[in-house]
Amino acid sequence: MQVFTVQGMTCGHCVKAVTRAVLAQDAEAKVEVDLGQKQVKVKSELPTEDILTAIREGGYAAEAV
Repeated sequence: MQVFTVQGMTCGHCVKAVTRAVLAQDAEAKVEVDLGQKQVKVKSELPTEDILTAIREGGYAAEAV
């Protein structure tokens, strides 16, 4: 499980946008978003940098934890 801090998420729409961005890269990924903690947990075979790129291209600042 990879964990990311994602800034800029404020609502359910943001959660869906981040989830879709990851799933667009790996349709089999498991994505858990904790809006309050600004954290996204991803279970995927994708490299960390690919997940970060997907989230960032979705318009959110992201860092691996």
